[in-house]
Amino acid sequence: MMLLIRKLALLLLLSLPCIPAFAQDYPSRPITMIVPFSAGGPGDVIARILGTAMSATLKQSLVIENVVGAGGTLGTNRVAKAPADGYTLLLMHVGQATAPALYAKLPFDPVGDFSMIGLVTDVPMILVTRPNFPAKDLKELVARIRSEGDKMTFGNVGLGSASQLCGLMFMGTTDTKLTPVYYKGGGPALNDVIAGQIDVYCDPATGPTPHIQSGTIKGYAITSKQRISTLPDVPTAAEAGFPAFDVTTWYGLYAPRGTPKPVIAALVAALQTALKDPALVSRFAELSMVPVEQDRANPEALEAFLKAEIEKWGRIIKAAGIEPQ
Repeated sequence: MMLLIRKLALLLLLSLPCIPAFAQDYPSRPITMIVPFSAGGPGDVIARILGTAMSATLKQSLVIENVVGAGGTLGTNRVAKAPADGYTLLLMHVGQATAPALYAKLPFDPVGDFSMIGLVTDVPMILVTRPNFPAKDLKELVARIRSEGDKMTFGNVGLGSASQLCGLMFMGTTDTKLTPVYYKGGGPALNDVIAGQIDVYCDPATGPTPHIQSGTIKGYAITSKQRISTLPDVPTAAEAGFPAFDVTTWYGLYAPRGTPKPVIAALVAALQTALKDPALVSRFAELSMVPVEQDRANPEALEAFLKAEIEKWGRIIKAAGIEPQ
């Protein structure tokens, strides 16, 4: 019996160095960061900036792979089913929270099938109109929509898109109704706003900002609590009289469920270091974004926030009468 105990004790001692050694060895090859949206869009741009900054800490490159389709669920499911070794990551926006209410047979659990890493950034939305729209401010815009009913159009990029969610929030908080016009991407939608083909559109700030600056579209409200430096003259929705119209396109970083804790710790450290990198902060600012505070760039904060967002958007989507597909 004593011999058996000694052998077990020896095996235990020999196994102890494996955990720190595993952490020290990671990563030993490039990491793939999956973005469930097309190249050139806001998520793709954020991923490339973040990947460059994180690679400096991890000493390995982060390769961005765009896996497009089904409102982001194809790419998200790819990560949910990937090996839990830290070499496949997911950068996903608010769609991680809206998917349960929008899809009847979601092939993954947005919370349970992932190891959280942390929040990355909150991207404010901007409510814009065609350049010749007569309303001088948001109150006049809302009044005109109410008077014309659903004759006015609202562009969006489809089920679960940030533009659709912003539209639902806008109509719900202002008690208005607009006729939706669907697009395959933000670029075509913005082009039709500029051309005057649709009346109203709501998009992450990265898209409309240069067009508002050049005067080719009109900006009415920033949908966050603070104005953005790139558009200092555009008021927040709260300043314009609609404080409940508060929505951002936030992004979080995830790994497959069961990814070892030392690996998650290494990724969290790289994320937090990246979000303090002056080059990243400057580049984000150019795109009307800011990195999240350090106390939000961790697994616990992301999980708590994601659960709250799932509940919030579930109520909004149900109230809008949208049935899961």
